[in-house]
Amino acid sequence: MVLLAVSCAPNDPASAPAKPAESDDFQYMTEQFADVKILRYQIPAWDKLDLQEKKLVYYLTQAGLAGRDIIYDQNYRHNLEIRNALEKIYRTYDGDKTDENWKNFEIYLKRIWFSNGIHHHYSYDKFNPGFPQDYLEELLKETGTTLRDEMLPVIFDPSVDAKKVSKDGSQDLVLNSAVNFYGPDITEKEVEAYFKSKTAGKDAARPLSYGLNSKLTRNDNGQVVEKVYKVGGLYGAALEKVIHWLEKAKAVADTPQQAKALGLLIDYYQTGDLDTWDKYNIAWVQDTSGIVDYIQGFVEVYNDPMGYTGSYESIVQIKDLDASEKMKVLADHAHYFEENSPIDDAFKKENVVGISYNFINVAGEAGDASPSTPIGVNLPNADWIRKEYGSKSISLGNIVNAYEQAGTKGFLGEFSNDSTEVERAEAYGGQASKLHTALHEVIGHASGKLAPGVGTPKETLKNYSSTLEEARADLVGLYYLLDPRLIEFGVMDDLDVGRTSYDNYIKNGLMLQLRRLEPGTIIEQDHMRNRQMVASWVYEKGQKDEVIVKEVRDGKTYFDIRDYEALRQLFGQLLAEVQRIKSEGDFEAGKALVENYGVQVDPAMHQEVLDRTARFKSAPYGGFINPRLVPVEKDGEINDVQVEYPDDFAEQMLEYAKQYSHLTPE
Repeated sequence: MVLLAVSCAPNDPASAPAKPAESDDFQYMTEQFADVKILRYQIPAWDKLDLQEKKLVYYLTQAGLAGRDIIYDQNYRHNLEIRNALEKIYRTYDGDKTDENWKNFEIYLKRIWFSNGIHHHYSYDKFNPGFPQDYLEELLKETGTTLRDEMLPVIFDPSVDAKKVSKDGSQDLVLNSAVNFYGPDITEKEVEAYFKSKTAGKDAARPLSYGLNSKLTRNDNGQVVEKVYKVGGLYGAALEKVIHWLEKAKAVADTPQQAKALGLLIDYYQTGDLDTWDKYNIAWVQDTSGIVDYIQGFVEVYNDPMGYTGSYESIVQIKDLDASEKMKVLADHAHYFEENSPIDDAFKKENVVGISYNFINVAGEAGDASPSTPIGVNLPNADWIRKEYGSKSISLGNIVNAYEQAGTKGFLGEFSNDSTEVERAEAYGGQASKLHTALHEVIGHASGKLAPGVGTPKETLKNYSSTLEEARADLVGLYYLLDPRLIEFGVMDDLDVGRTSYDNYIKNGLMLQLRRLEPGTIIEQDHMRNRQMVASWVYEKGQKDEVIVKEVRDGKTYFDIRDYEALRQLFGQLLAEVQRIKSEGDFEAGKALVENYGVQVDPAMHQEVLDRTARFKSAPYGGFINPRLVPVEKDGEINDVQVEYPDDFAEQMLEYAKQYSHLTPE
């Protein structure tokens, strides 16, 4: 954690009315369908921004939305054609809308909008449409909508491009992944060979992010070549629109350093040059004084089975100065956490530099960050830039608040081992969650270093690198959540905050997160693999000393942590091993750890979790309708930007399709 606007003019006034900013009776959840709930978030203190800051937020948000089509095409080569056809049907069909097939058609389209394509955003499985092929053919005919015949098996045949991202190392990861970072006939070995040739003889200490902004395909001679994301190249039409808005943002930047960074980002989009990308990231990470900040670009590589190519995303953010000041102490004491980490001294950074941490309020998201959004981010991803220049960490305060306001407390009582655990969670649950996220982002991702001469994790750990990196960051947070120094630092009220976090992590890793899976499946998403791997490993290693005890009462399973300090030491032991694996590039050890503890699902436990959670009627995944920023003009100049809060997911998706569709399906 999309699209584009082509002018500064206000949105169509005929749009459905939206509630004004910051309503006390704000409705956070709007609807549920399939396994998804749709939420909204507010932008606190919007009116406290001055006009220049409001314009900056507006322009950055429009820049993010300008690239909306990119993430659809990145996720799968046929997404845009399918989405555009289904949207036309949805807009123009005037037949029976009480029919069960139509209802399933509507759900299918909403799932596509939510996941930015026809594959699930978390499990990566292709969606089952829920209606027959002849019904779609009837809708196409009645609405005069064109869809190539080749798209019908893509939609209805479950064997065609079934997995957006394959994590099954026993098969060719690239051939078995539908994600559009590689041509459909490119193999895993060809990808490895291509990027090995790119890095041969290059600066190993400061490697460029090869493959971050390109697609590997074949030329007419059958040779593997790169198609670079840039103006005049792949996605050029959308990037031109992104640049249009970034130029406007640069003109009203908060600081000269921010203007410098935006200029470099524009140059990068124009040229596709990865050296410019590094220069941009250095300039961006050094820009820490403004109120408004942003994430923009081809950033996270979770969607690439090989870990090279970044998915397009945008998050526009406004600092919460009061909350940020309280948590600033974590970054200020980064040296303490590094020095006292249980990892081997050889893998510790000598100097921890340039770490910044802020609570922020999101003003708009796009691409891979929307509708489903992270709650914390740490960037940049290049290890050498982190080491030499530092990193920025953020917690998305208003997003977390929206989840809390719309959440159910039923799971707490259902899965907690006893009343003490429930009472502790009620008292400290919010603080525990936020503090673990902060430690994960600020300290976890910023800690440790690679051994001299070891390649980047995507080269050494391959398809396991993202899982192990998320585990490493989680373990750093978990280890320090029982450190009394956090109380001295003023970021934690009591060690019960840490105990609450331990309770929640074990319950989620061993049980609750299984409600996100279909029966008979394995875990493939990196964050879910990470959580189960960590929880399963410490549970197994602590069995002899009864650190965590599994209890079954009335047919229900509970996990009782008997020794929190011993559990902390186990977290520390695993952290040391995961850091060693990353630092030394030990692929076989990393593979064994993930495959043995993070992938397989106990079917009996899975069914129990599904049965116990079914009665709460709360969808396991959540995503957001974005606020609408509306510029108010006088004499051709923007003299204010107002916030509206749309409450209809489909309406926003159709609005985005009308305003920000800048790519033509191939």
